[in-house]
Amino acid sequence: MNRIIKQLIFSVVSGVFVISYMNSNGNEKAEAVRSEPPVKEISGNRPAEPAAKEHPGKAVYIKYCLVCHQASGSGVPGMFPPLKKGSWVGKDPKELVLIITKGLSGKVEVNGEVYKSAMPPQAQLTDKEIADVLSYVRSDFGNSFKPVDVELVKKVRSGK
Repeated sequence: MNRIIKQLIFSVVSGVFVISYMNSNGNEKAEAVRSEPPVKEISGNRPAEPAAKEHPGKAVYIKYCLVCHQASGSGVPGMFPPLKKGSWVGKDPKELVLIITKGLSGKVEVNGEVYKSAMPPQAQLTDKEIADVLSYVRSDFGNSFKPVDVELVKKVRSGK
C-alpha cells in the first residue's frame, strides 16, 4: 500500500512539472508560430540561415512520455525503463508500435535492471504521432536507429 501511495505522489508531482513546463513554454511557442523562423547570428555578408527545426516527435514525447521516461530519457529506477542508448528502443519497430498501442505490464528487464510499473496503451495517438515519437526516441538520447515509417504503424495496427 505504501508503494502505491509513493507512486501516486510521484505521478502527481511529475504531472504538475509537465503542466508547468508546458505552460511556461506555451506562450513562447505560440509567438514562434506567429513570427518568422529564428535565424542564426552570422558575421559578414552571408545570408542568415533558419535555425534547425525541432523533431516532430519531440512534442508528442513531451506530452505523453516525459512524465515517466523523463526529459533525458533516463526513466525512473525500478519503475519506468530508460530510453537511452543501450536500452531496447533499437529492437524491431513492430514491437515498439505494439507497446505503444497495447501498453505493457509485468516485469520488464532493461540492462539488467528490473522495472515493475505498467505502461498504459496510447492507442489514442494517430499513426503519424506514433511514427514521429518512435522516430524521435530512436534518434535521440544517444540512440541512432532508423526512423519508424507511418506505413509500418498502420500495418501493425491493422494486424497485417
